[in-house]
Amino acid sequence: MAGNLVARSIHDLTAGAWFGGSLMGAIGLNGAAAEAKDPAERTRLSSLGWKKWAPFQTAAFGAHFLSGLAIMWENKGRMAKQDGVARLTVYKSVVTLAGAAVSLYAGLQGAKVDKLASEGAEGATEPKPGASEELRSAQQQLKVLQWAIPVLSGLVIVLGAKHGEMQRPKNVFKGLAR
Repeated sequence: MAGNLVARSIHDLTAGAWFGGSLMGAIGLNGAAAEAKDPAERTRLSSLGWKKWAPFQTAAFGAHFLSGLAIMWENKGRMAKQDGVARLTVYKSVVTLAGAAVSLYAGLQGAKVDKLASEGAEGATEPKPGASEELRSAQQQLKVLQWAIPVLSGLVIVLGAKHGEMQRPKNVFKGLAR
């Protein structure tokens, strides 16, 4: 158990950081930035906050990925023998990769918004009338992405909990008996 405890803890904590950071950014950071009096400050302040968070999010992704590999290695026998474990691992891996891709794409759109911050905006994800098409497009995409990220990262956490439930002795026995 001790060998798996560290990897599982890192895996869960980094998923929690991803979920919590993205939700706080969408609600707290973007919401607060929208309150700035100067329209140009609204996108600039939001971009600054996301830039400060990006290195931590990247480190969390890396640690999440590596700890996930360690957990899979530790559970390779159970994945091969217990009904449903390999399938759930594939689902969780796909959702994790999709979430990472969405997060990366959101970062790219955020960089566009940052580059065009001087145009001003109603909010971090709300363009003002007369905004350039490039800024409008990036903000409209971010408006959706900012909610897709906590949904996907939350799903990663739920699937991780499902994995944990599958390790209960009665569920292992049931899965091996098939």
